[in-house]
Amino acid sequence: APREGFTLPKGTVEVDVTGTWIIPGLIDGHAHVERWALTRYLAAGVTAVRDVHGEEDSILALREEASLGGLVAPRIYSAGAMIDGAPATYKDATEVRTADQARRAVDVRAVAGVDVIKIYTHITPELLRPLIDEAGNFNLKVTAHLGLTDALTAAKMGVASIEHLSGIPEAISRTPQKFYAEHKASFFRGWTYFEKSWAGLDSASLSQAAVALAEARVASIPTLVLHETFSRLDDPATLNQPDLKTVPDSIMRRWDVPGMVKRAGWTTADFQAFRASRSNQDLFLRAFRAAGGRIVAGTDASNQLLVPGLSLHTELVLLVNAGLTPSDAIQTATHNAAQLLGADSLGLIAPGKVADLVILKTNPLADIHNTRTVQRVMVRG
Repeated sequence: APREGFTLPKGTVEVDVTGTWIIPGLIDGHAHVERWALTRYLAAGVTAVRDVHGEEDSILALREEASLGGLVAPRIYSAGAMIDGAPATYKDATEVRTADQARRAVDVRAVAGVDVIKIYTHITPELLRPLIDEAGNFNLKVTAHLGLTDALTAAKMGVASIEHLSGIPEAISRTPQKFYAEHKASFFRGWTYFEKSWAGLDSASLSQAAVALAEARVASIPTLVLHETFSRLDDPATLNQPDLKTVPDSIMRRWDVPGMVKRAGWTTADFQAFRASRSNQDLFLRAFRAAGGRIVAGTDASNQLLVPGLSLHTELVLLVNAGLTPSDAIQTATHNAAQLLGADSLGLIAPGKVADLVILKTNPLADIHNTRTVQRVMVRG
């Protein structure tokens, strides 16, 4: 309401924020939430997170603890444990081999009260079809990190959103079988082949895929900060970025970046190829945005070097570098993300909406870097 003529209720504390900028609370659209990170999200102005994989019992218990006010924490929306084909990439994912198993996996999550269904790289079209059908019975959306299903096929089947720009090169390629062979071989071989392939995609095919996905009303959570960070693991500056100083030593040891690089088998030539692919990833997003596609900001925190909370601000910078305006970029982490969550009360500053707000010292529309100038955060009013 306008301040003039508005009577504050008794006991209200009035805070003067004259001269500052107010934006809706930020939403990380792709996160792997851990307890140690909760206050770090809030300190960075992130008032809601979309968790897309965790140990089912513990992540849903953490979500309930946060929602009941037992923790100083952002709102948590969770998929529980993701569903994968055989063999499952991670031990805490649910492996399915048949249509019946896929349906049962959805049923279990629906009963547990998840907010979304997440599927992973080994889900084939034959498994995805019954999975999406069953999710629809519970009014649950399906989000996909694709591998053995290409993006256009997944869109036609009805996935609501696609993570990491996955499945797009597979949809464009004339030899998608090569991708599928690498995805079957191992996660890192699949990711490496997928990531390097972007550099060889032509702009016309990228634009056609972007238009088709936008027309299918599939949201894209590109996680550019993941692509960018992993393309520069050979750069000492990446391993010494200031944001990492906020990460506990125990987490840095667990991340074990040199060990990850060794397991993946990445070389200097691979990192150069990853960097060469970045411009086409940005090109796809520009075409997708121009066609009316919905982009949602996400980070993949708390995975290696992706700092909870702060990495979302880096994602916004990368989206502006890709061609979005600062206003559009902020919308990807507020209104667009809220729409993906199905949470109409979030992501806007308007009468009747929830008071999740961030007070910034300087104007983010003049420079997207100013989203980092967080002065105060209000969550849940």
